[in-house]
Amino acid sequence: MDADEQAICDFLRSWPRQFVAVREICRRAGGKKRFRDDPYWANQPVLRLVEKGLLERDAAGHCRLAPPKEKKKGVKWVSPQIKQILKQSGKGFDEVMDLGDPDDYIDEKG
Repeated sequence: MDADEQAICDFLRSWPRQFVAVREICRRAGGKKRFRDDPYWANQPVLRLVEKGLLERDAAGHCRLAPPKEKKKGVKWVSPQIKQILKQSGKGFDEVMDLGDPDDYIDEKG
């Protein structure tokens, strides 16, 4: 990510979950001098960020930072043996946690 893209992302972090016009990004993200020298300086970096998936655009062409992707969370056990011991104990753990099958152990990658 180059300096222009970083400046755009930093500016859009101050406007969370709101779409901002590209013209407004050009005006405020680089400062007054940058805008006076080239009023359309942010157009190409914005397009690159949209292609990378870091920005979203709405129907009017306004942009915002893309929301972070949800991570898939699974049940992790310390070991399958502990899960089996809890299940065999006969205590009522069903209200607190789902014990499932003892063979359903999810490793670090899954």
